[in-house]
Amino acid sequence: AYEESARVQWVNATYINHDTDWLAARNAASLTRLTVELANEAARYDDVDVAEDVRRKLNFMKLIITVPAPRTPGAADELAEISTRLGSTYSTRRIDLSGGAFSPAELAAALKRVRDPAGNNPDTDLSPSVRQNETEILMRQLRNPAHLEEVWTKWNDYAAGMKNDYARMVEIANEGARELGYADVGELWRSGYDMPPQDFAAETDRLWAQVKPLYDQLHCHVRAELNEKYGDDAVPLDQPIRADLLGNMWAQSWGALGDVMTVGEGGGGVDVGALLVAGGYDPLKMVKTGESFFSSLGFEKLPATFWTRSQITKPLDREVVCHASAWSLDFRDDLRIKMCTTVSDEDFTTVHHELGHNYYQRAYNKQPLLFQNGANDGFHEAIGDMVALSITPEYLVQIGLLDAAPPASQDLGLLMNQALDKIAFLPFGLLVDKFRWQVFSGEITPDRYNDGWWALRTQYQGIRPPAPRPAGGFDAGSKYHVPGNVPYTRYFLARILQFSFYGSKEVGEKFNAMMEMGASRPWPDALEAFTGSRQMDGSAIVEYFAPLMEWLEKENAGRQCGW
Repeated sequence: AYEESARVQWVNATYINHDTDWLAARNAASLTRLTVELANEAARYDDVDVAEDVRRKLNFMKLIITVPAPRTPGAADELAEISTRLGSTYSTRRIDLSGGAFSPAELAAALKRVRDPAGNNPDTDLSPSVRQNETEILMRQLRNPAHLEEVWTKWNDYAAGMKNDYARMVEIANEGARELGYADVGELWRSGYDMPPQDFAAETDRLWAQVKPLYDQLHCHVRAELNEKYGDDAVPLDQPIRADLLGNMWAQSWGALGDVMTVGEGGGGVDVGALLVAGGYDPLKMVKTGESFFSSLGFEKLPATFWTRSQITKPLDREVVCHASAWSLDFRDDLRIKMCTTVSDEDFTTVHHELGHNYYQRAYNKQPLLFQNGANDGFHEAIGDMVALSITPEYLVQIGLLDAAPPASQDLGLLMNQALDKIAFLPFGLLVDKFRWQVFSGEITPDRYNDGWWALRTQYQGIRPPAPRPAGGFDAGSKYHVPGNVPYTRYFLARILQFSFYGSKEVGEKFNAMMEMGASRPWPDALEAFTGSRQMDGSAIVEYFAPLMEWLEKENAGRQCGW
């Protein structure tokens, strides 16, 4: 049943139309009914004394479903229809950029850069109807505040159309969670970390407190630099930063601002995207390079079917889900990635990240099905992120993209580039699920979705929308993982864990030993097998970025920080 579901979902994600939506919804409803039946059966044995591995399997049978349906007739079908509709709506929608802040010439130039970055095709489609993945590229490239505000606003406005479906989904899933013995879906999600759910929430707050001082210093410096570029009207020094000015649709990663940031004498580090273009890389070569990295650690090459069955670039003839993901369709060796890869720094990193998922999936494929997962969901993301940390100048030299590594004087620039990605992400990684936990608990009601979303984004990220947002909107829905019902705390944990992993000795052997464990043991056991520690610890990030932190504190002396 699970392999059949994976294949149906793959077809729907790579060939979106009415019929594949119908098949996906029908299959999802069937699988939901089966999973809910198994979960309720498992719940009958909550108070029975069984062997440790059996108890673990019983718990996973209850936790394996992200949004459970109640056993009420028709509930599973309605939930599946809503979930499928939300996913397809997100992936197929477009926004129209004509008649707004762009002049016709400016819009044509921007679309040309997005759709023909190498400048080889004079017949490039310059229609102002912009796809979801194209909006992300525009947000990275544009530097005119008016243009950024228009793209950002239209994308967030479109998300409001998913609000009613999302609110209904919450009602159904909460009823299903209560049948399984949980207060709501949020408590169900927090129960998957080998500790009581309230302890896990406290653990995430503890980890955030460890790294928040570094984020605060980065925020202060970035706001000052953006103020230098855009002036007091766009970037007042006593207010949160405008979300649309940070080089990313969700202000979750600020790496695109490398050209804006100045860091000491060494400049802003290495422009990997430019090196890829100059080196004649195409998306296939980027993925082949990622495979070679894992081969250098002693892992077997990817199966031949990976190359014939993956979606590496966006097909020109149909709608697809462009959000990058890694798949194991048969829980053995039918490994694939699904991307709309462009020749860019960001996608080069993403390729290495997604392949990390595939190699993890293959490592634990001999475990029982219920144990074929990461030690916790943060581990799966951290594996890919740890590998992406290895995209250093030395690595670029090894693969022939760079003649020589930059001198030590540029180390601060390299750390800044990483901080703009990884440190900037931390509060966003935390707040997406904090928002949903409050939605599931009823603390944030549908009429307050936007108010609750922006209160958390201001509190944790220190950002604000470029203009007041409508109270009836659903800006949280502009992020794929929200309508897609993908728990997000895993990404926050991954940022913490990847620095605990980075630099460990005998990486290849210990790396594989940990991955082979899958979810068969509590996550502290897996962490200890790889690093020798049983506790997630944010101090590794602080230590890694210590030289940058020292520099930022000096730069920010005398500045008004905070928001």
